[in-house]
Amino acid sequence: MVETAAELPIFDRIADRITPDMLTRWFPLEKVQEALAATHKGSQRQRALPAHLMVYYVMALSLWRADPCREVLRWLMEGLRWLGLGIVVKIPVKSAISQARTRLGSEVMVRLCDAVVGPIAQPATKGAWYRHWHVVSIDGSTLDVADEPMLEKTFGRPGASRGDSAFPQIRFVSLVENGTHVMFATKMSGCHTSEIALAKLVLPRLCAGMLALADRNFFGFELWTQAQATGADLLWRVKKNTRLPIEQRLPDGSYISSIYPSDTARRRKTQRVKVRVIEYRLEGVADTEPLYRLITTILDHEKAPAHELAALYHERWEIETAIGEIKTALRSAQTLLRSKTPDLVIQEFFGMMMMHFVVRGLMHEAALKADEDPDHLSFIHTVRVIRRNLPKFLAFSPSGLAKAA
Repeated sequence: MVETAAELPIFDRIADRITPDMLTRWFPLEKVQEALAATHKGSQRQRALPAHLMVYYVMALSLWRADPCREVLRWLMEGLRWLGLGIVVKIPVKSAISQARTRLGSEVMVRLCDAVVGPIAQPATKGAWYRHWHVVSIDGSTLDVADEPMLEKTFGRPGASRGDSAFPQIRFVSLVENGTHVMFATKMSGCHTSEIALAKLVLPRLCAGMLALADRNFFGFELWTQAQATGADLLWRVKKNTRLPIEQRLPDGSYISSIYPSDTARRRKTQRVKVRVIEYRLEGVADTEPLYRLITTILDHEKAPAHELAALYHERWEIETAIGEIKTALRSAQTLLRSKTPDLVIQEFFGMMMMHFVVRGLMHEAALKADEDPDHLSFIHTVRVIRRNLPKFLAFSPSGLAKAA
């Protein structure tokens, strides 16, 4: 997807929203320490690379995908020089960095991501709401990892038209807050784990007041009822051969129907769940399908007219944009995750998701200040601004470092 660079007015550019504590503001040191304590990964003695520093380092890896690991650490530790206390920072050798990452492990990154990353939209956030509903979407994708036997054994290698794919892959599923592109509730596994299986782990983060969008590949009676039980409303596309007989035609052209867990339940009219069906065509639009079918939990057509829901559904593509940001702006096209062991792959992946949250959080703040839609800002431009200013982000005080070590 082509991304158009956009700018805020000259008096309120994204760079003006940069503050020295930006990274630690989104992931406060105390939150990092809590995650370290909960996973028993806190440094037991003074180290050159204490555990809390490695958490931020793993996040920073996604900003410099092609740079050597020592260079990334150099950028990160530059913050100490901004204190003006004459502190000399010695960059450890590559093996020491690798050992520090191994000591840290992946569990702390997963825990911290789950605890901190979540919706950030405010009532004034443009594009985040449909009427009174908070709009989110669910989707998944895959990422290539290094061609290592251990990674292939753990995560699997997808098949291809001729033989196997060039690289092993991981699969992940996330919810995305449409208005801000924040990806949250992320779950990952090997490439042979289905998106449906991961979606079951993601759906508990839905709640009342949300309206969740999903593509037709997610629809199934079990997943639908699980999602509906969270209290959220749903708007999902279904496959054209889904049996949805008309039970009641509504004034806006939509109609009431029912879904069942099995043909037996359908014949006996048991375990029925009512849905509202919206069918429409995109006239005059090239490369569209003949008919689109949506189902929703919103049965009252006056609360959400069919034409509005049909238009809203196409906002689901916001998650495709967010996934594209992960794959290109952070990971860089044609660049693998750099980690070579399964635990470090998981660690690096969740560090990347956390950095995406930081970037999107910064963009949201800038958009609110300028009364803009976050969609009108450039993700790539924001990443560049963060790269230029990262040495200012982690200017911990010496006492803070000592307490965390």
